[in-house]
Amino acid sequence: MHDIAIDCHDLSKRYRLGDGEPYRALRDTIASAWRRGDREAAQDARHIWAVRDLSVQIRTGEIVGIIGRNGAGKSAFLRILSRITEPTSGYADIHGAIGSLLEVGTGFHPELTGRDNIFLNGSILGMPMAQIRRRFDEIVAFSEIERFIDTPVKKYSSGMYVRLAFAVAAHLDTEILLVDEVLAVGDAAFQRKCLGKIQDVCSTGRTVLFVSHSMAAVASLCTRALYMSAGRVLLDSDVPTAIGAYLNDTMPSSVAFESRTPNVEIARIAMKAAGPGRYLVPLAPTTLAIDFVARRAIPDLSFRIAIDSADGTRLMAIDSWVSATGARCNAGDAGSLAVEFDALPLNPGRYRLRVWAHSFLTDIWDEVPDVYPIEVYEAVTPLYREFEPHTHGPLAARVTVTTTAAAGVPLS
Repeated sequence: MHDIAIDCHDLSKRYRLGDGEPYRALRDTIASAWRRGDREAAQDARHIWAVRDLSVQIRTGEIVGIIGRNGAGKSAFLRILSRITEPTSGYADIHGAIGSLLEVGTGFHPELTGRDNIFLNGSILGMPMAQIRRRFDEIVAFSEIERFIDTPVKKYSSGMYVRLAFAVAAHLDTEILLVDEVLAVGDAAFQRKCLGKIQDVCSTGRTVLFVSHSMAAVASLCTRALYMSAGRVLLDSDVPTAIGAYLNDTMPSSVAFESRTPNVEIARIAMKAAGPGRYLVPLAPTTLAIDFVARRAIPDLSFRIAIDSADGTRLMAIDSWVSATGARCNAGDAGSLAVEFDALPLNPGRYRLRVWAHSFLTDIWDEVPDVYPIEVYEAVTPLYREFEPHTHGPLAARVTVTTTAAAGVPLS
């Protein structure tokens, strides 16, 4: 067995934008011959490098997470490795049979039944017919669509379709497995089931490349991570370091506003965790800063800050006048408000922050029309890897829990 499962050398893939070369008259061709630089620049503008000069080695048995923004080149990289597309330049030495969970459902025929598509899709993915027959019952049981297995898939719901497609792809017996964002399909229960199946695959000693936007899944499964951007690997490191770098790059340090409220202008809102990382994680010390300018004289300017869930449900509200007196402001005065959270009480997810400026003495109550988006990410710690955020609601708390048996002895 080779120590290196995948060995990539200067791997690159270039795609043409648009539908092809535009119509060119003879005079255009003659004129362009004198403008070589312009012609080369125009050619570059019509192409994009999905993967650029990528060199990396994946050892046999490694479980490597690949993270990055949309368009970073993650899926293009896996498509090259799976031989779906050829590289423009460079090459990859692959030692072992590859199975791909990339675009689930590719190769399904809508007129055929689920049973027929298991054999068709399994064959396309490289499963021998004997293996498909041997694992047929296991595939059907995993998909949970036994009642509809002899129904044409054109009558399936989208959820049933992806269940069957993932079930087929997940039961490949290969030495190397490429997984691309499969946890984005199906309902929450099926996503957990898919994650469990991938964990089972990882535990068998196979080499796995795992692309996902779920940092919790990457932290749970992977032993190494590649952070990609613009087709290149920016960082090849341990999982917490790569995830931290990625989240720092994607988390805005602040949001500027052009407030239209008549009494107070909110110029900037910034919310960041304490320490070098800008991204927010549950129960971490966090600072909220608001810069403002008074548009009129206000004797007791105060603020209310509210945090809502993504669907608009109010989770908490903070009034500055509760812990401090209002600020006396003249017209044109600039100031700032700081809110310190000892432990950010939010579980992973997306939230909305709203701000109001008010004064009891002058009876003003201005709501800032813009909403500041908050995203709290999974904490990349060994303890948190066992945690399923979506089952615990939006609020987090730091508590001490002691369980005592009937005899009064604390349980370990």
